[in-house]
Amino acid sequence: MNRLSGAASPYLLQHRDNPVDWWEWSPEAFAEAKRSNRPVLLSIGYAACHWCHVMAHESFESPETAAVMNELFVNIKVDREERPDIDHVYMTALHSLGEQGGWPLTMFLTPDGDAFWGGTYFPPEPRHGRPSFTAVLRQLSAIYRREPDRITSNAAAIRTTLERAETIAQTEVGEPDLDHLAEQIAGAFDSRDGGLKGAPKFPNAGLIELLWRAGSRATESAPTMVAASVTLERMARGGIHDHIGGGFARYAVDERWLVPHFEKMLYDNAQLLVLYALEAQRTGNLLAREAATGIVAWLEREMLLPEGAFAASLDADSEGVEGKFYVWTLDDITAVLGSEDGLLFAQHYDVTVHGNWEETNILNRLDTPDPDKETAQRLTAMKEQLLAIRMQRVPPARDDKILADWNGLMIAALARASGLLGEPHWLGLAKGAYRFVAESMMDGDGLAHSYRLGRLIAPGFALDHAAMIDAALALHDATLEPHYLDDAQRWSTHLDRHYRDRNTGLLGMTRHESGELPVRPRPTHDDAVPNALGVHAANLVRLAAKTGASADRDKAQAQLKAAVQAAARAPMAHGSVLNAYDLARYGAEIVLAGPARMDFHRSAWNLPYTTTILVDCADSTSLPPGHPATAMLRQAGDGAAFICFEGRCLPPVTDPNRLAEAVAEGR
Repeated sequence: MNRLSGAASPYLLQHRDNPVDWWEWSPEAFAEAKRSNRPVLLSIGYAACHWCHVMAHESFESPETAAVMNELFVNIKVDREERPDIDHVYMTALHSLGEQGGWPLTMFLTPDGDAFWGGTYFPPEPRHGRPSFTAVLRQLSAIYRREPDRITSNAAAIRTTLERAETIAQTEVGEPDLDHLAEQIAGAFDSRDGGLKGAPKFPNAGLIELLWRAGSRATESAPTMVAASVTLERMARGGIHDHIGGGFARYAVDERWLVPHFEKMLYDNAQLLVLYALEAQRTGNLLAREAATGIVAWLEREMLLPEGAFAASLDADSEGVEGKFYVWTLDDITAVLGSEDGLLFAQHYDVTVHGNWEETNILNRLDTPDPDKETAQRLTAMKEQLLAIRMQRVPPARDDKILADWNGLMIAALARASGLLGEPHWLGLAKGAYRFVAESMMDGDGLAHSYRLGRLIAPGFALDHAAMIDAALALHDATLEPHYLDDAQRWSTHLDRHYRDRNTGLLGMTRHESGELPVRPRPTHDDAVPNALGVHAANLVRLAAKTGASADRDKAQAQLKAAVQAAARAPMAHGSVLNAYDLARYGAEIVLAGPARMDFHRSAWNLPYTTTILVDCADSTSLPPGHPATAMLRQAGDGAAFICFEGRCLPPVTDPNRLAEAVAEGR
């Protein structure tokens, strides 16, 4: 009996008509495995995953394959986006077997939940040295029945590895040399196309931000800024960027950003939005601004849900074909635009008769000429025509669950990009999404992880809280409305109480009392999304500045120390931690004081969020007595801004137009 028809996850619902006797992850599923003395087959994927669809079509929709699965295993299907903790534990287990990993993730477990073997995609027939899925099923079932000692030994070895992986050794380390680390990372980037060398190419937003931060302290020609800028430009020119509809695909399969894996994820676009806004503000680069505005246009057109929050992802496939929604032939182009305009468009977006990918064309500007102003205006009108036609195609499926962590990342990005680029409408989008998550995804003093059609998946994970705290702080910077700061403080207390390890100071992915997995997951490294540890380290730095309380500053310092110790083992995997340390080391607190302080607020909000923290001082009681600006408030007059660095404040800035210059001089 397939039990997925009542699932909340769109990914699980994709499998509700399979002939496989699927269970959701539950105590009942493992009880059935114990009762029937069968091992568990755990299949983990997500709605936008191309190879998940392939394996589903080839194997899970096959009555013959399903019959083998049902006879020999208790089969559990998990949405990795709904349960990232399960995915993390069993992906780590797969890595312990020497496998690279990926999705679909196919793991074999004992009835107690211990992994004893696994893999990713398995073909229906032997192919390229890989055994058929049914052969794997029969062989593992036979070993489970006939060689129980071997299963027990494998499971014990993997569990030991998991326990070791989730135990972080805390050793004293010195302060990280951020500029030196950034130079090392820049050296690992592709000098021509940006991004880490080789293929596939992922955005690696945390590392780009680290490079951008270091470069902003140097000169425009510094290797760190060049590496960040080149990466952002080549991605924006590449096929990973949707030049018609806006937004970016998850990664490129090649080394020059041409061929995307066409799925679009909310979290990627959130992280890229602020980077392109920073770059557009720094350089005035039209390409960077178009990338930022395109992300928001896509977000509002295709991802905004009736609740006001944002959907999780768009599929890579439509009509069963990867990328079909996005690619064009030359005949397609000229049929819409006419011969003259069609050929002009083709010249600027790399469209040819035989195409640049599988006899079709992925639009890109990697090696095409930059248009003059008049031509650019014509091309913009052409893109609008093509978008209108494309929207008549069968669209990719949308995973419309609302995830608190991914929405938090996008809310913060919209709020900050709104200030950087002067786009007030973006702030309205951020407020609407925030309102839904904060009000409709509450779980006691904390947050749930996922919402869909009135159903919550709770409790939330550490990143749900860290990302929404960051969103609250970004909105407080944008509006100075105190309820955002109140939310941030409440969720921070909840995160500290339920997720922080008292021995190490690090954050667990799940709450302390969660005990349904073989180990409690405590990753510190960034993945496709930043780790909660790095996000919240920056949160605490900002909270400490905004409240001015010595207890908050002590807490921020303790969190940073623990985070930096964890990052020392693999700095390139901990971009978010290093960026948090960068904020603490080089950030400027801008204290806005006096009745006319909102004039200064507008100027302050336009400064890069990477190095500024806005502190609202409505009156003399807004700051604690020990704050370095307290003694200077009488100099504020009708309005002023005090720029403070590491416990010292500069004389007041009384002209809002001089604020950016004063921050630069003070630094």
